[in-house]
Amino acid sequence: MQPSQTKLATPPPAGPVLERERILALDLLRGFAVLGILVMNIQAFAEIFAAYENPTAYPHSLEGADYFVWLVSHLFADEKMMAIFCMLYGAGLVLLTSRIQARGQRPWPVYLRRSFWLLIFGLMHAYLLWSGDILVSYAICGVLVYPLRNLAPKRLLAIGLAVVALGSVLALAGGWSMQFWSPKQIADFMTDVWQPTAQQTAAQIAGYRGGWLAQMPFRAQESLVTQTSGLVFFTLWRAGGLMLAGMALYKLGLLTGSLSLRLYRNLAIAGALFGLPLIAYGVHRNFEERWNARYAFFAGSQFNYWGSLGVSLAWICLLMIASQTPALRGAVNLLAAAGRMAFSNYILESVLCTLLFNGTGFGLFAKVSRIEEALVVLAVWMVVLAFSHFWMRRFFFGPLEWLWRSLTYREREPFRRRLPR
Repeated sequence: MQPSQTKLATPPPAGPVLERERILALDLLRGFAVLGILVMNIQAFAEIFAAYENPTAYPHSLEGADYFVWLVSHLFADEKMMAIFCMLYGAGLVLLTSRIQARGQRPWPVYLRRSFWLLIFGLMHAYLLWSGDILVSYAICGVLVYPLRNLAPKRLLAIGLAVVALGSVLALAGGWSMQFWSPKQIADFMTDVWQPTAQQTAAQIAGYRGGWLAQMPFRAQESLVTQTSGLVFFTLWRAGGLMLAGMALYKLGLLTGSLSLRLYRNLAIAGALFGLPLIAYGVHRNFEERWNARYAFFAGSQFNYWGSLGVSLAWICLLMIASQTPALRGAVNLLAAAGRMAFSNYILESVLCTLLFNGTGFGLFAKVSRIEEALVVLAVWMVVLAFSHFWMRRFFFGPLEWLWRSLTYREREPFRRRLPR
């Protein structure tokens, strides 16, 4: 074989998805999810730790307009945006590894480096900025589901739903087991997770309204809970299972806008009709039980746990319809730009909100109503969309996407576009 032939036979090195290879539907979904997830994350930025799961723990009213804001966010965003992101992560795993395999190379080393750096970014985000980080969980769950990526779609979907169901079983088992807990265990659970004492609430509020060092004990403790018991009893099963489901839906074409408008419309209707009444009934039952932790944290949470899957499917299908609607092309492209730099925008939202609510900025922690939180969400959305539009016209990647890819592929990726003069 001639040297020139050897050179031609050598596959090109693995690299990030080129601009011409990007799938608009996936970017659209990412953009929608990174905006939508702030509807829930704002509660973790602005309110005490326990209030995210127990809305009655927040020292502001849950009536009138504030109740309406909470209810809408619970019906349409709570666990739905996380579900979409998890499915997209699974889809991205298949897309990445299949491209590398098509070049005749092993995807595992690249994917492991990618997951390692995501883990590092997530740990920095969680302990230095905001305890609500989800990147650590994605990095860990992504590695665990990696070996199953080549399974057929039906098998991936079945295994994924079975894994999600394990999380539900654990929650119900936890509620059942409370009858065997000691009084101290119950008291610790109540004050640490569900309904902190007035003294604990005041300490947390003072901490987050203080400087960075004053915030650190609370942020570290909350991050540790999220990455240990939260991961083992909830995130591992839900995120891992939905990543597998996302692999299946990507292979079936549902996440890429490849199916018919009629099918997307029918699935959207079916998902909404399944999910929304189930979630609404769960809200009714939790109020009937007066948000008692023995019920609401365990059995009461399962209505949204499962109903959110239907609403997530409805959101996905509506966005796929939008991606095929010419009249919505401008809005689709704007959201897709935000989705192409979803990692950077996720961190940008954290920077803006911690600046607004923590003592290192304006110190509004636990001072705002839920309707005011909604106004903050709208303002941050406008910043994110404007920034994404500005940035993606000038650069190939978001700033953190570029850094992540350069570290993953161990070479400096192209960054700045050449704009016409």
